[in-house]
Amino acid sequence: MHDAEARPSQISAVYWIEAAAPGGLAPTPRAGYWRIHTTLDHVDKLWDTIKAATAEGKLGHKSKVSTAPLSDRTPDERVIHVRTYDSHDTADIERVRAALLELGMPDNMIYRTDQEDRQ
Repeated sequence: MHDAEARPSQISAVYWIEAAAPGGLAPTPRAGYWRIHTTLDHVDKLWDTIKAATAEGKLGHKSKVSTAPLSDRTPDERVIHVRTYDSHDTADIERVRAALLELGMPDNMIYRTDQEDRQ
């Protein structure tokens, strides 16, 4: 199934479903992302909102949603990443955060850099 039509709550063959923004800035080696935790019951609706905003160029250069739990201890948990092109561009990071909040995302989002994930 193509990512544009995929429902995260009903996919298990791939770990992530992605949505890309049109054009925009390419990610640097210092890229990062806003991490949004959700549940299996809410992931489809949140993903529809984020996927549309990403495709409209309102968020980062790419977004992705997990289709599997993060651990066996939390089988209903899912996560959405809204990618930013450079973790040193604080204005862009805050612009994306404000856009996510305007879309109704929870205010407990966490920002992480790719470098933090590699450590």
